Amino acid sequence: MLRDPYTDVRLLLSPGHPASVGIAFYSPEVRASAWVLESGRPYFAISSPSVDVTVSTTAAGPVTPRDVEIARQIAQAASRYLAECERLIEQQPADSGQLPLPGVDGPAA
Repeated sequence: MLRDPYTDVRLLLSPGHPASVGIAFYSPEVRASAWVLESGRPYFAISSPSVDVTVSTTAAGPVTPRDVEIARQIAQAASRYLAECERLIEQQPADSGQLPLPGVDGPAA
C-alpha cells in the first residue's frame, strides 16, 4: 500500500534532559547537496520543502580530523543506502505502481 509522501519532525523536550530532534524524510522531494563557503568551510545538507538538515565543521570552525570522520560516515551510509535502494528496485515488478527511478528510468512523474 502506497502512502502519501511526508516529512516527520519530532521534538522531545524533557526536564533535566537535553532536547532531542528527530527528522524522517518519506518524500520524493528530498534533496542532498554539498558546497563550500567562500571561507572554505564545507557544508552538507539534506532538505525537503518542509525541513532542512545541515552538517558542517565542528563549532563552525576549521576542518578537524573528527569532521573528516563524520564526512566518511555520511558517504559510507549514503553508499549503503544507494546500494540497497538499487537492489530493491531491481526486484520490483514493472507494474508495482512505484515512480520511475530518475536518471535510470527517465524523469520522475
